[in-house]
Amino acid sequence: MATTSNLSFLLYLTLITTTLYFADSQSFIGVNYGQVADNLPPPDATANLLKSTSIGKVRLYGADPAIIKALANSGIGITIGAANGDIPSLASNPNSATQWVNSNVLPYYPASNITLITVGNEVMTSGDNGLISQLVPAIQNVQNALNSVSLGGKIKVSSVHSMAVLTQSDPPSSGSFDPNLKNTLKELLEFQKENKAPFTINPYPFFAYQSDTRSETLAFCLFQPNSGRVDSGNGKLYTNMFDAQVDAVHSALSGMGFEDIEIVVAETGWPTRGDNNEVGTSVENAKSYNGNLITHLRSLVGTPLMPGKSIDTYLFALYDEDLKPGPGSERAFGLYKTDLSVAYDVGLDKSSQKTPPSTNPKAPITPSPKTTTQWCIPKLGISDDELQVNLDYVCSRQGIDCGPIQPGAACYDPNTVASHAAFAMNLYYQKFGRNPWNCDFSQTATLTSQNPSYNACVYPSGST
Repeated sequence: MATTSNLSFLLYLTLITTTLYFADSQSFIGVNYGQVADNLPPPDATANLLKSTSIGKVRLYGADPAIIKALANSGIGITIGAANGDIPSLASNPNSATQWVNSNVLPYYPASNITLITVGNEVMTSGDNGLISQLVPAIQNVQNALNSVSLGGKIKVSSVHSMAVLTQSDPPSSGSFDPNLKNTLKELLEFQKENKAPFTINPYPFFAYQSDTRSETLAFCLFQPNSGRVDSGNGKLYTNMFDAQVDAVHSALSGMGFEDIEIVVAETGWPTRGDNNEVGTSVENAKSYNGNLITHLRSLVGTPLMPGKSIDTYLFALYDEDLKPGPGSERAFGLYKTDLSVAYDVGLDKSSQKTPPSTNPKAPITPSPKTTTQWCIPKLGISDDELQVNLDYVCSRQGIDCGPIQPGAACYDPNTVASHAAFAMNLYYQKFGRNPWNCDFSQTATLTSQNPSYNACVYPSGST
């Protein structure tokens, strides 16, 4: 048994070590550097900003040479991306992958610390079966191109997924992948296991709150004090949505025999503002979510199913992106303003001695009343071609019955793509969990509390 003096000395050493560790960059805290904006500061200014913080990694959605160069010799880990549009050529022609690596990696590495290449963004839930089938060959060709220049063990290759790859996530122990995606996922996961590459996912408690706006759910999503939720499958207690979502992914991986594959959170965040129908968007909530998430990651406590480690997490996002399409919240995730000042302080500045936000902020948060029933319908202005893709995607899924929109059935008339797609998209949303990400369809869908049923055509519904 240790003496009191020995315990005091050990505690002192622990505090010193922790202080030194957190004074420098933290490898498990990253940030997304999106560029869909016309007012961003120069790359050099952004690089200097990042070096003044404890952010250890930056994720780019492409491979902008100016940004990669600006981060040279900073020690900051860099994730670069090949776009969805690059996948067909990368998959069909190994020379295209070689050229991509020669253009986007070799001129900058190792001065610029490129650690991960993401091939595609949310491809698996895009509804484009052709693109889905090309994803693994594209990743393999990029890996082979890296191997040929002796970088295979130094730079990993992966792809980023939305939470919609899961059809079951609550409770976390029941997490499972969409059975329609399992063949491609198995092929991808076998590759990732062999190459020790991470499974990268985009969990957003903000979107979970949109479908359940009770005050206790907001506290659960913001890491604020709450009674927690017990997983009925294994009895483990969850006190925040982030852990629950990440562990649902872990359970899905385990269910396919890939429990040892590392999970990386490629995106997560909370917007400071949004449209009138986007509840919970505020500076106070964004500060609470991101600040408490950072505190949680720094604690190294891990999740109930993966205790004792921090999940590498990229916060979304470095700056607001004023040209992004979609709801108002899409343009309001920035941690910093484009004049390089903080949008709100979450304790990332190396020179700051401020304590990150408390898990019990004083600012009152008044959530909007809970909407008990919602339906998924197409957004206004979406083309028939886009809706036809959604219609074909949904009606090809196992467990989906598109009989009501067949000739002679109750929902066949009006015989239009828009009407049939609306019914099918809502079927998918109701069948696969009624989560906001189940009503995305590449940003062509939206949720409504107005029942779209008509005459004898009844749209399925359920409590959210």
